[in-house]
Amino acid sequence: MNNTTPTAPADGEINHSAPLPVAVTILPYREFAEAVGGDRVSVMVMVPPGASPHTYEPTPGQLRALSKMPLYLAVGSGIEFEDAWMERLIAVNPGMQVVDTSAGITLLSTDAGGSTTADDSIRHDPHVWLSPANARIIARNIADAYIVYAPDDAAYFEAQFATYDEKLESLDEEIKETFSGTGAKTVMVYHPAWGYYADRYGLSMISVEEDGKEPSPASLKALITTAEEKGIPVIFVSPESPTRNAKAIAGEIGGSVVYISPLTENYTDNMVQVTDAFRKWAV
Repeated sequence: MNNTTPTAPADGEINHSAPLPVAVTILPYREFAEAVGGDRVSVMVMVPPGASPHTYEPTPGQLRALSKMPLYLAVGSGIEFEDAWMERLIAVNPGMQVVDTSAGITLLSTDAGGSTTADDSIRHDPHVWLSPANARIIARNIADAYIVYAPDDAAYFEAQFATYDEKLESLDEEIKETFSGTGAKTVMVYHPAWGYYADRYGLSMISVEEDGKEPSPASLKALITTAEEKGIPVIFVSPESPTRNAKAIAGEIGGSVVYISPLTENYTDNMVQVTDAFRKWAV
């Protein structure tokens, strides 16, 4: 992904009477951007509710709005929308500063199950935000970008960040406590979005999708066998993903489908709800 280090605008270019316009790719980053920016920022989300960042294409109206955005707070970890569109988004607004908010996060490999940042040939799990520990890094990167761009507001952004960081730290500790006293930590998910969550809290995730694709008939049969053997009662599905195979597995094992979204705007509330669901149905 092309990215730039934010630079302070020339004197007179900041309008302190109006919020700083910033763009983000997905809804959870609206909370990050607004929590750190407070009333000093206004946030535009590129991928709207219900849409998938794997397939979404920006509208002409979004591109027009983006042409006036000074900052783009990118996920930066290889999410498909940014891989497919970032060069064209920058072409619409060459002066826009793109911030890689994943800087400093150790990316998980989707190929070998390990953690690496060194080998560009290894595909990485882009869903970095789904660990509150990573969200703290993301929020710090956003605060740093704001401070560089608007140094006169540094104290305000630092105070906003400190409050939100404390909230994320508390959330992280609560989730760790939730799973620390139980051996029931295996769940089946349709789309493998929760790898960073699983890595952080010691869960074992069985994914229906294979490299982002529908499972083969043989794989589907094996998944059903695994679910039966382990007594898995539910398949976790994102509302943004297809559900046909998940429902088929659930039907075969006499279980059900439970919806959880990695893309909900209210990030901290959503993480609490997801944790409750995982804890309830883990085996």
